[in-house]
Amino acid sequence: MNTKLMPSAQAPMVRDSVLKAENLSKEVISPEGSLTIVDDVSLEIVSGESVAITGPSGAGKSTLLALLAGLDSPTRGRVLLAGQDLTQLDEDGRARLRARRVGFVFQSFHLLPALTALENVMLPLELGGQPDARRIAAETLAGVGLAARTGHYPRQLSGGEQQRVAIARAFVTRPAVLFADEPTGNLDTATGSRVGELLFGLNAHEHTTLVLVTHDRQLAERCGRAVRMDSGRVL
Repeated sequence: MNTKLMPSAQAPMVRDSVLKAENLSKEVISPEGSLTIVDDVSLEIVSGESVAITGPSGAGKSTLLALLAGLDSPTRGRVLLAGQDLTQLDEDGRARLRARRVGFVFQSFHLLPALTALENVMLPLELGGQPDARRIAAETLAGVGLAARTGHYPRQLSGGEQQRVAIARAFVTRPAVLFADEPTGNLDTATGSRVGELLFGLNAHEHTTLVLVTHDRQLAERCGRAVRMDSGRVL
């Protein structure tokens, strides 16, 4: 599969820190009292790195991913994303930073059913005021092997094709970090392998920092580093 999504010069590898968590904790109130989901986690991820967050169900992996991406706010600690302290931004500020610097791929695709594949990929560009959104989205879809499916709606696409549309949408803004939460969880083994090839192709050829939560051992082993969690803590 062609992993060069748009015809542009490849940027040189820059190994600066792109993501840093300092003493990060997240607590929620449950019927049994206060529950710690993420417990004093500190880590640093450099530009172009691929990192797998692994561990048993309930370990706090997806919550940590949401905190790192600015989708949720920590109870204590802070997150620096592309040099900006997320805890110092309000929700609008975090949303603007995510729109510029972050891409997301989820297990359940999260495509808008009323929009075609092309329109789904165009959406973040249009929200950002990109004037040539249609051209860029079409080139990005071609890069994930879906040039012939631009006019199809999600219901007309297979699970693997929907996930490739989701990856194209996540990557179309050229994010500093691509977060993926169980990106192959709803796919069969062969299709999941192809999606994995695409994600690691972006990481290798476009130097997109990849942070993924996965139970897939083979996917995790392909990452440059694994961060294992249990009971909210990094082991």
